[in-house]
Amino acid sequence: MIRLLILLCCLGLGACGSSRYGRGIPACYDPLLDAALSACPRADSLRQLLHDMPRAEREAMAYLIAWMPAGDRDTMRLDLLRENVSCACRARERYAWTQALPDSVFLNEVVPYAVVDEVRDAWRADFFERFAPVVAGCATMREAAEAVNRAVVECTGVEYNTQREKTNQSPAESMRQGMASCTGLSVLLVDALRAVGIPARFVGTPAWHDDRGNHSWTEVWFDGGWHFTEYYFAGFDRGWFMADAGQATEGERGHAIYAVSFRPAGDWFPMVWSESSREVHGVEVTRRYRDAYRAERDRQQAARTHVPVTFTMYRSRAVEGTSAGRVAANVDVFCGTEQVGGGRTAAPQQDMNDGFRILLEKHRNYVFRYENARGELTEVTVAIGDSPMSVVGYME
Repeated sequence: MIRLLILLCCLGLGACGSSRYGRGIPACYDPLLDAALSACPRADSLRQLLHDMPRAEREAMAYLIAWMPAGDRDTMRLDLLRENVSCACRARERYAWTQALPDSVFLNEVVPYAVVDEVRDAWRADFFERFAPVVAGCATMREAAEAVNRAVVECTGVEYNTQREKTNQSPAESMRQGMASCTGLSVLLVDALRAVGIPARFVGTPAWHDDRGNHSWTEVWFDGGWHFTEYYFAGFDRGWFMADAGQATEGERGHAIYAVSFRPAGDWFPMVWSESSREVHGVEVTRRYRDAYRAERDRQQAARTHVPVTFTMYRSRAVEGTSAGRVAANVDVFCGTEQVGGGRTAAPQQDMNDGFRILLEKHRNYVFRYENARGELTEVTVAIGDSPMSVVGYME
């Protein structure tokens, strides 16, 4: 905590004298670097790396060395570390939106070489070449972020697929396979955005409120704040998971929402693929998502553009309408090809008034999709009118 306060003072007050680690590094980095290098087996090599960096790139390198996990500090390829910093600084030189960033945002959400605990790839130079043409005509950070988000599938060739080799894939691992789950896709999008100087970070929850699974997505910084998006772009600050995020439990480790931070932020990010790890720093953002969901729900209800729809699952038609005949199952909701929500139906022991409810826009067709008792994909299509609806599915 003391190290964090020192750095925040440094970033808030600007120049604070020259560091003994080299010109271009504020002196307030000295205690941070001293602590980081004190037990590092290759401290001399890292000091030399700092010395050899161009003056304009030294603070970014000092920031990484000060806060990087000990394992990376001891083993990460130094040429890879140098390339990462040089490319990040080159993006800042090129793009007005990156030049306008506060140093604290640039250093923590653009410069980092990794997103979570994925393999450390040499992704930045490659991604700069892939996405620089995509943002060439953009005038603002938001325009550039949207352009990258829309182009990321075509530029990388990676699609969602749970048959991927592992959860926390690096960009190279995902592109080699052409597939990734939501975690790998989020890593890929964060890196694509950072490559062209756009601040981005990884966000997720260990489990939804009803324990039907976890999810990861991306936040982008523009217009002075964080805005969420997903690999398959559907617009900023909108997503199929908002009803679930709106029910996340603030302060509860297993059901809260967290964003990753490169520097310490007073908490750690819960990685479901590495539950014992505390190496990735995090900040809880549950309240912001709960507030955003409630505000949007209230807006929809006030505008009378949406109606509540309840979905109940039964074992068979023979037991429809009975409490004991109900089945707890995961259901996804689509409008055309876009997923607009999801949830879990009520189990037999739950109150008959309890269950999966969702607000859906009037006068549109929706598909409720689930797996039946035989593991077959099953769909129920409904047309939403002006009144609340009840929809039924069967596991038989």
